[in-house]
Amino acid sequence: MSMKNIKDFILQECISVLNREDIKDQIKNTMKPIINLLISQLYPYIFVSIVLVLISFLLILATFIMVLQIKFLTRVKKNIL
Repeated sequence: MSMKNIKDFILQECISVLNREDIKDQIKNTMKPIINLLISQLYPYIFVSIVLVLISFLLILATFIMVLQIKFLTRVKKNIL
């Protein structure tokens, strides 16, 4: 057998093992505590980043409103003169 055939055989066997429902359940049960730990550790950073995005949006919105007010005021002054 050539290396390519051996490699393909091993790959197919791994895929067939991973497609079994009991193996899928074992992998899920093994990974669940790790994922929960990661989420609990990352939650404060996610919260802070959402707050910063919200603050950034509000600042951009305020800048946009100020630009519109300045544009409106210059039009009013031109109409008065």
